[in-house]
Amino acid sequence: MERIPSLREVSEAVHGSGWRLVLGTLQTSVPAGSPARAVGLAADAVEVCGDDADRHLRVDVRPDRVVLTLQSSDEAAVTARDIALARRISATAAASGTPTGPGIGAPAPRSVQLLEIAIDALDIAGIRPFWKAVLGCTDEAGADGPQDPLVDPVGQGPALWFQQMDGPRAQRNRIHLDVSVPHDQAPRRIGTALAAGGRLVSATRAPAFWVLADAEGNEVCVTTWQGRDG
Repeated sequence: MERIPSLREVSEAVHGSGWRLVLGTLQTSVPAGSPARAVGLAADAVEVCGDDADRHLRVDVRPDRVVLTLQSSDEAAVTARDIALARRISATAAASGTPTGPGIGAPAPRSVQLLEIAIDALDIAGIRPFWKAVLGCTDEAGADGPQDPLVDPVGQGPALWFQQMDGPRAQRNRIHLDVSVPHDQAPRRIGTALAAGGRLVSATRAPAFWVLADAEGNEVCVTTWQGRDG
């Protein structure tokens, strides 16, 4: 089994090289300018990682950039190997004049992020098989219990997790989104959401998450890795 550092250790180890810890993964973005350049940058990342890329590196090639994700598929967590790979990739990218960073860029600037869908349920074990089937999800590594989250096996769609309800609840949405962002981007993301007509419902669990709502009460959580170690 590979060593799994604490969340704080992971974040501090890669922050200066342009990677961010987001929902149990390391993510970075490399601007490319063209599809051909993006493919070349992706190939560089795979080459510099060598065999260590297997079951660790995921590459998302876009017309103007490459988004890279590191996580052990076997551990469903960031390991010491992933930290080493992040540093190796960043050094190679910097040498080619394209440094790694958390920003996605224009026309809608934002950071790297991951999306989860949360479903409130009275009987999680009873509804989990339905959502697993209808979304084509699979169990996360090491988490195949009747109440565990579900993930997209190819990493294209959001993860799905279930929140236990104590009793029936009316006049409140029972499905909400969790937007996982880099910890240093959360204040700006929350500020822009509030300026756009949202309201802060709760900050009692910050910086792990803040609960926001739109003008009609539909809720979303902005989450970070902080406050989750231990």
